[in-house]
Amino acid sequence: MKARIWGCRGSLATPGPETVRYGGDTSCIEVRTSNGSLLVLDAGTGIRSLGLSLGGAAKDLDLLLTHMHLDHIEGLGFFAPLFDPECTVRIWGPRPIEGSLEELIATYLSPPYFPVPFERIPAKISFTELAAESFLIDDVQVTTAPVCHPGSTLGYRLSQNGSSFAYIPDNEPALDRASGLAVAGDADVLFHDAQFTDEEYVTRVGWGHAAMSDFVTYLAAAAPKRAVMFHHDPTHADGQLETMLAAVQTASGNDAIELAHEGLEVDLA
Repeated sequence: MKARIWGCRGSLATPGPETVRYGGDTSCIEVRTSNGSLLVLDAGTGIRSLGLSLGGAAKDLDLLLTHMHLDHIEGLGFFAPLFDPECTVRIWGPRPIEGSLEELIATYLSPPYFPVPFERIPAKISFTELAAESFLIDDVQVTTAPVCHPGSTLGYRLSQNGSSFAYIPDNEPALDRASGLAVAGDADVLFHDAQFTDEEYVTRVGWGHAAMSDFVTYLAAAAPKRAVMFHHDPTHADGQLETMLAAVQTASGNDAIELAHEGLEVDLA
């Protein structure tokens, strides 16, 4: 598998001169499997650029959503494959507390929130609701687990040919130390929420995100081979992210921890 970040900002897209190095688009990861299949994790604003990069070549793909907050679905209406009648898009996501996954997506992709009614979107779209389970997409083992975040929210683990990639962009381990460890544990690569400084977190308990010290504690429990700080706060400019990274590296004793940035590619071969 190979993964590429198209968006790693949390909460709100923040393009501009202060976010050039790490990017302002919200969450979206492209995953290519060894047999060429395309899996996409989340549909934040980064998915627009991903869709344009495909140039109409993608005719079959799977979109795995962690949850329904806008920063993880707001780019969906601008994802080019949805407007290709020859394209099949299978959308997977957490089982909602009320309504259905299809109803929630259709409501967002319809007036008054979106100019085109959902039923007029030409791609072939299907929906599958998930809880804690494990299943195959082609030859990729997908494992899901609920995580600590407001509303129905999942973490994902993708495994193929002995390699594993864990994706948990929204999680508040201070309120549940075991949250998501079923997918994060011993992963080759872990992208995990590291949104707040410890000082910020004091006034944001219950918002569903990790403070730096809790991120460090979580990594000690999960023990991934490679860890990437993800879901950057919209108020954090590039320099502050680098200051946070240095503090996390010092606290953990691990200089290999990284900051997610747009364009980062991870080869899981």
